Amino acid sequence: MNRLLGRFVLGAAVALQAWLWPAAPAQALEPVTLQLKWSHAFQFAGYYAAKELGYYREAGLDVTIVEGSPSADSVKNVVRGEAEYGVATSSLLLARQAGQPVVALAVIFQHSPAVLLAPKSGAAAGVRGLLGKRIMIEEQSDELLAYLAREGVGPGRFVQLKHSNRPQDLIDGKVDAISAYLTTEPYYFDQLGFEYEVYTPRAAGIDFYGDNLFTTEAEIRLHPGRAKAFRDASLRGWQYAMTHRRQIAELIIGQYSAAHSLEFYLSEAAAMAPLLRTDLIEIGYMNPERWRHIAAAYVGLGQLPRDFSIQGFLYQPGPKLDLSWLAGALALLAASAALAVYILRTNRRLANALGHGKHTEQALRLSEERHRLLADHASDLIWTMDLDGRFTYLSPSVEKLLGYSPAELMPRALADLLTPASAAVAAAGLHGLVTAIRAGQPVPAFRHELEYPCKEGGSVWTEANVSGMRNGAGQFVGLLGVTRDIGERRRGEERIRHLAQHDMLTGLPNRALFSDRLQLALASARRDRQQLALLFLDLDLFKPVNDRHGHRTGDLLLKEVALRMLDCVRESDAVARIGGDEFMVLLRVVESADGAAGVAEKIRHSLGQPYVVAGHQLRISASIGVAIYPRARRRRDRTDQARRPRHVPGQTGRPRPRPVVPGEPLSSGFS
Repeated sequence: MNRLLGRFVLGAAVALQAWLWPAAPAQALEPVTLQLKWSHAFQFAGYYAAKELGYYREAGLDVTIVEGSPSADSVKNVVRGEAEYGVATSSLLLARQAGQPVVALAVIFQHSPAVLLAPKSGAAAGVRGLLGKRIMIEEQSDELLAYLAREGVGPGRFVQLKHSNRPQDLIDGKVDAISAYLTTEPYYFDQLGFEYEVYTPRAAGIDFYGDNLFTTEAEIRLHPGRAKAFRDASLRGWQYAMTHRRQIAELIIGQYSAAHSLEFYLSEAAAMAPLLRTDLIEIGYMNPERWRHIAAAYVGLGQLPRDFSIQGFLYQPGPKLDLSWLAGALALLAASAALAVYILRTNRRLANALGHGKHTEQALRLSEERHRLLADHASDLIWTMDLDGRFTYLSPSVEKLLGYSPAELMPRALADLLTPASAAVAAAGLHGLVTAIRAGQPVPAFRHELEYPCKEGGSVWTEANVSGMRNGAGQFVGLLGVTRDIGERRRGEERIRHLAQHDMLTGLPNRALFSDRLQLALASARRDRQQLALLFLDLDLFKPVNDRHGHRTGDLLLKEVALRMLDCVRESDAVARIGGDEFMVLLRVVESADGAAGVAEKIRHSLGQPYVVAGHQLRISASIGVAIYPRARRRRDRTDQARRPRHVPGQTGRPRPRPVVPGEPLSSGFS
């Protein structure tokens, strides 16, 4: 009976197919256009791959890829019908709010490559150092404006210039910072040896998507199958492009643009990898919460209303088919299959119920395993704790970070794992989080740098980001923390601070640091009623060395001069290079002017000894001026000769420049 019934149903289905499609000719390719947001680059590699490898053709599409330009607006072109699909930034949300019916199909860059670049020399001040500075920012750089505003450099607090698209302007000093793509401009600067600092919005918690594939509501409504086919083929192309970078880079040069070298395109591809994160996230994936986070940033800029909704903005891949045209055919099939449906209904319902239960269970288990796998293999430390401060999970990466296994740390409180200063910071921050959660108030952000002692000694600096954790019902059940090792970053910041305060050639303090030390020494001398001395030193015969033997030999000579000067003073004293062949020495405590003159003579004698540098035997001398603070004021009828800085007997050359100390007129000493 069952076999007969099966043959009956199969025969009916075959008859239906023959009736519906009596003759199925080869389907013609549908022409569609993709509008890029910029000129051809590896930035759009997935679309080139999908076209040249035939993925679009397999999907029944004949795709034309249109290059973008600084003046082109991909959103306007798609909305006007000049293209069916386009690539745009997260400013798609603004277009949606403005009434343009755009729909995000897929996210390509999980993290936007948009950054600010500034010369390395000003990096010590951080992004707040851009206050009042000239910044070139291209259009649709909303995340950078949000970043600046969050760091206190909002509108009106810097000079915004139209972007010239010439990175050379930053090198030439025509501007103080520029908006750029992390995948592009750094390559040029690295090739030129130009040192720069990167400021990324992610440092302030602003994490926008980048290069979003989009279309319109009309395209999805009228051509749902085409929209799905285009999206799937494009993402397939992206998967191929990121695993065959050289091949696609060569394709770009051969078919699309030879404006850049193969090395450039490969460098761009390498810089894109950590922004796409195809190793962790399926390409094209969109998280509604991330989009709401982006919308919140726009709300903060005043560009979106607080009640803005993303409903309808995100594409739902499930096809919505119009089956009204099948009514007649289904009526015919229903009459012939009614008996089959009646007999099989009960068994099918039971099988479906069992199958759905197994599928749901399997999906839940797979989801749990996937999230556990990500947490267990993350390089950052991921942890959770209940609202009473007890750990409920520690990822295995804690052993790499601190040397302890999760089992060793689970019974301990977070404060017990930190240095005393960091423990106080963490306790206050977590208390604020828990108090807000229990009171039903908005949960404040917790983002702090904390220091952990390591099991084998020493310590590690980390950045902790903690937020409330909800259950499926939306209730707060604990805290979720992500702790990242920032030791290398802090060491880099320390190097930057050192370079900002020290002479790069000799390693001596520069003018700025020396000025700070002098002010402290003056205050100390006034408080303790002691004398200090300041020596002004200029090298004689140094220029002929540079002219005759070259600057490299001159630089080596200056290093040797710095070492000899340091050997002549105490550790409590300070030696600085203030420019060229000029140096200053601070003697924090001297008993008399004769004592200062004795140190000056010691330095003069040491610097006058022969040098052997780069195979050359060299001789130079030094002119040294001495000033003492404090000294009794002289009568006004003293001669100018008496007002000159005192010079060491036997020295040659003119008196050196006098120090500029606010409020302190100079003569043979400080008056």
